[in-house]
Amino acid sequence: MFKGLIGKKIGMTQIFDENGAAHPVTLIEAGPCFVTQVRTVQKEGYSAVQLGYEEVKPRRLASGELGHLRRNSLPPLKYLREFRAKEVQVAEGDKVDVNLFAVGEKVDVSGISKGKGFAGGVKRYHFRGGPKSHGQSDRMRAPGSRSSTTTPGRVFKGARGAGHMGNDAVTAQNLKVVLVDAERNVIGVNGSVPGARGGLVLIKESRKG
Repeated sequence: MFKGLIGKKIGMTQIFDENGAAHPVTLIEAGPCFVTQVRTVQKEGYSAVQLGYEEVKPRRLASGELGHLRRNSLPPLKYLREFRAKEVQVAEGDKVDVNLFAVGEKVDVSGISKGKGFAGGVKRYHFRGGPKSHGQSDRMRAPGSRSSTTTPGRVFKGARGAGHMGNDAVTAQNLKVVLVDAERNVIGVNGSVPGARGGLVLIKESRKG
């Protein structure tokens, strides 16, 4: 069965279980979402569901986007995202919300990680750095030797070093659902999810579960 939602990260808090132990929880405002398109193996060559999230003013969308949504009498939606699904049990125009998931289920949450700008190798890849004594003056947070002068005589493409850190697509896998509030469209998962507060996230059924 298809299980997927688009939402926005609210932030982190903690909840206490029956034994009094505190658990870190991320709250996500998920849905309600609209099924804007259903892709089939017969027509598109694969099975998937396209969801729309967050109503906006019509002037915020291109005419092609508005026409795509009007096919199923849907309101203007800011975000459209696609979810692969083996079994599709929803139809175009349907509305889905947090009731898709239940407490105790495992989910994968995808988002864009926080951008941290240009970072050195120590911060970006946890390099150890140079020696802290024995005459060292400026090599404490340096990455060290990158390559050999003879063979290959160059730095291989993709070698770890300083560069742009963060702002990448990241998926937190196998997170346990600990809270489902249908009245407020809020779902809570155990642990952290990628991105800043207010960032867009996709909630899917766990691949490892």
